[in-house]
Amino acid sequence: MTAAAAEHGPQLPPSPALPPDASPRAIRDALIDEERTEFERDYQAAMAEASRTLDLTGVLDILRSWRRIAWITQRQGPEAHRRMLNIAARLLAGEDVPTVPGYVVKAEIKAKLGR
Repeated sequence: MTAAAAEHGPQLPPSPALPPDASPRAIRDALIDEERTEFERDYQAAMAEASRTLDLTGVLDILRSWRRIAWITQRQGPEAHRRMLNIAARLLAGEDVPTVPGYVVKAEIKAKLGR
């Protein structure tokens, strides 16, 4: 053991790295503009709480939740995600929004695929 290593204590194994798409920056960058501010607010609040409690559970929960939203956004595309948010907002506002049941959509897909 070198003098420098002995001075700073034993060497610990490196912490596991987050997958590239799970870093806070990657999550923020994958979100649509309208959701970035909310993510940043949630993340900063969780980090502030973690600094007080020394518990990263809230931070990891925020990252896990927003990572899911970022993944869906990237998979569907930003415009489809915006349409979904618009429909959800209209439904929550009590509007009568025409929707198509999932079984109908699945039947249409199967028909197009010839199944």
